[in-house]
Amino acid sequence: MEQIICRDAALGYEDGIVTEDLNFTVESGDYLCILGENGSGKSTLIKALLGLKPHVRGEIKWVNGFSSREIGYLPQQTPVQKDFPASVREIVLSGCLSKTGLRPFYNSHEKALAHKNMHRLGICDLEKRCYRDLSGGQQQRVLLARALCATEKMLLLDEPVTGLDPHAQNDLYELIASLNKSGITIIMVSHDIGAAMKYASHILHIGRKQLFFGTKDDYLKSRIGRSFIETEAESNG
Repeated sequence: MEQIICRDAALGYEDGIVTEDLNFTVESGDYLCILGENGSGKSTLIKALLGLKPHVRGEIKWVNGFSSREIGYLPQQTPVQKDFPASVREIVLSGCLSKTGLRPFYNSHEKALAHKNMHRLGICDLEKRCYRDLSGGQQQRVLLARALCATEKMLLLDEPVTGLDPHAQNDLYELIASLNKSGITIIMVSHDIGAAMKYASHILHIGRKQLFFGTKDDYLKSRIGRSFIETEAESNG
């Protein structure tokens, strides 16, 4: 079942287009990895998918009753956010804020949902700990639990392993893969071509225009895919 349809979309600002000719779909259960060089428009596309920025032309629409409000978002963390002085439980519960409306408290269902997602991500033993005292990997688990409290349909992850050591990176990737296998749609922006090739079902590669959209297998066979993988291997080698 389709959740997002993008047709001939162009994204940018008043002073010009960042990326254009975007044509892709996201279906329930997909694991879409968005690739591209710095400045290619990945962050602008994220804002458009979240409904925070209008597209210049074309369309990005939600279908089959799905909406941008049903995305759990994991942004890149800033140093200030990493030093946030709140408990793990408080941060996870804050993912339910969109459900509380004008009610100034969390109800029993929302508290149960927070506990369920802390258990799901293996952080129940951390619930009383201060967020800023956790390791980078633990903090990302907390933020994933928070995102799951917002929705269990789709997660949008912006460079989720940035700043983590290799062990924590692998641990987080495996956790995201398990969430995808449970039925949650994943859209992940990444510079990690190795992880994209291991976990993603579909690849969207953008530059000044859309360079590729399709399955991972087709990307591996494409000229742009082979070239990008070789370039990344050389830069990391």
